[in-house]
Amino acid sequence: MTESRAVGTKGMPREERVAQLVVAGTEEFGRAGYSGASMVEIARRVGVTKPLLYQYFGSKEGLYLACLHRAGDRLTEGVATTMAAGGEPDQMPLKVLSAIFTTFDHDRYAWRLLRDPTVPSTGDIAAAAADYRRRLDAFALLGATQLLTSRGLADPVDIEAVAQVWTGVVDSLISWWIDRPDEDADAMTARCARIMGGLFGW
Repeated sequence: MTESRAVGTKGMPREERVAQLVVAGTEEFGRAGYSGASMVEIARRVGVTKPLLYQYFGSKEGLYLACLHRAGDRLTEGVATTMAAGGEPDQMPLKVLSAIFTTFDHDRYAWRLLRDPTVPSTGDIAAAAADYRRRLDAFALLGATQLLTSRGLADPVDIEAVAQVWTGVVDSLISWWIDRPDEDADAMTARCARIMGGLFGW
């Protein structure tokens, strides 16, 4: 006997419809930002009504939070798993980049939700986004610590500076990559390997 599930429009199970809406919402929010995104457009992409969208998520904020948590959880878990696996400190930056590219290869606009300047400055969205950024900053600091100490450099300010630079490099690379759909995760990882090899000898 199978477990019964709530069914959404057109006979689709509710959880599948919600997942569709989160994917559509992620792309719309990523393209237009929180302030510019249209709930009507998100509903249209999935073939549901705007009232149904509000029934599932309660508000635009509720949908954005669902999209943000999906993006942030996948990203932080992927980076954490990669760093926990260990390896040579020199190779960790490329491994982390590869993990990020793989995570967002078919969902690239999700990255923009973590740093959307149009979200409310207070409230649940702001708090959640800040929390994910803090986690990513902690990973960057850990990676910078491991890399510099492996080279005999232990000044904490140097480490903080490298972590800050790394965060900016990652954001710039992914922002550049988002609008290049022909460049898949493997190609982007290979490109970064060439760049790092040429610049840093990694």
